[in-house]
Amino acid sequence: MRTKFSSELAALTDELARLSALAHEATERVAVAVAEANLTAAYEVLAIEEQLQALHGKCENRSVILLALEAPVARDLRHVVTAMQIADDLSRMSWLTSRIADSVVHRYPEPVAPPDILRQLGAIGGIVTDLAVTAGRAITGIGLSADRSSEDAHARLTALQQQVLRTISAPQWQHGSAMAVDLALLVHHYERCAEHCVRIERLIHFFHTGIPLSAQVGED
Repeated sequence: MRTKFSSELAALTDELARLSALAHEATERVAVAVAEANLTAAYEVLAIEEQLQALHGKCENRSVILLALEAPVARDLRHVVTAMQIADDLSRMSWLTSRIADSVVHRYPEPVAPPDILRQLGAIGGIVTDLAVTAGRAITGIGLSADRSSEDAHARLTALQQQVLRTISAPQWQHGSAMAVDLALLVHHYERCAEHCVRIERLIHFFHTGIPLSAQVGED
C-alpha cells in the first residue's frame, strides 16, 4: 500500500513538473509575441493554455483522491497540499499569459506599444521567463536556493512596470487611451505572473521546512 502511495506522489510531482514546463514555455512564447507582434506565437500561447488546463485538472483530481483515500499525514500531507496550491499558481500563470497573448491578437498587425515601451516590455518578459525557470527548478528540486534572487527580480520587474505606467499616464502620451488601458493591464498581468512564481518558491520552502508562507515574509 505504501509503495502505491509513494508512486502516486511521484506521479503528482511529475505532473507538476510538466505543468511548470508548459507555464515556462508560455512565458517564452508570449514574450516573442509581444516583442515581434507575432501572431503565431500568440496563438501558441493560447494552445499551451488549453494543454495546461487539461493537465491541471488531472493533477487536481489526483490530489483530491490522495487526500480522500490515503489520508496522508505530516510531510506527505504537505506534499499533496503544496502540489495542489502550486498547480493552481501555474494555472493562473497560464491564464495571465493568455490574456497578454490576447492583447497581441487584438492589436495585430500593429504592435501592442510604441518602440520605447516595447523595449521595457521585452525586459519585463525576460524577467518573468527567468522567474518561471527558477520556479520550475524549485519544483523539480534542482538548485533550490535560500537567497532572495527571485524577490530581487520581482522588484526589478515592478520598477519597470512603474516606468511603463508613468509613461502611459503622462500628459505627453500620444497613442490614445485604449492603448494606455491595454498596456496597464498587460504589465499588471506580467506582475501577477511574477507573484505566482515567487509564491511557488515559498510553497516549496513550506514543503521542505513546514514554515507557512506568512511566516516566511522577512525571513533572513
